Amino acid sequence: MVWTPVNNKMFETFSYLPPLSDEQIAAQVDYIVANGWIPCLEFAESDKAYVSNESAIRFGSVSCLYYDNRYWTMWKLPMFGCRDPMQVLREIVACTKAFPDAYVRLVAFDNQKQVQIMGFLVQRPKSARDWQPANKRSV
Repeated sequence: MVWTPVNNKMFETFSYLPPLSDEQIAAQVDYIVANGWIPCLEFAESDKAYVSNESAIRFGSVSCLYYDNRYWTMWKLPMFGCRDPMQVLREIVACTKAFPDAYVRLVAFDNQKQVQIMGFLVQRPKSARDWQPANKRSV
């Protein structure tokens, strides 16, 4: 078996798995909230989801390796103080309903370490052609 790089783009670690079910997303949300992390939703249109020459702006040689558009648009503000996993799940539904043709990911921030702790896709657009199910990723 050989991994095919054609139409096989991935995001965070979970994107190598089959798409997460609502129950699996809920379990991850429970984990985020139980650890006291701050959940936040981000979204991006298909053509802006990946950093590439087409979706990035370079500001000359003085900013070598700098690319604009590394960050996705934030859905509302991070959910500071969130202790109710259902609040996060409701926001996921609202975001995916508002942007059905966008990638949507859930990220979690640790306010003690001041870093993003985790992130994973909660929606891949139905129109996405840059991904294949796990059983078709190799030839």
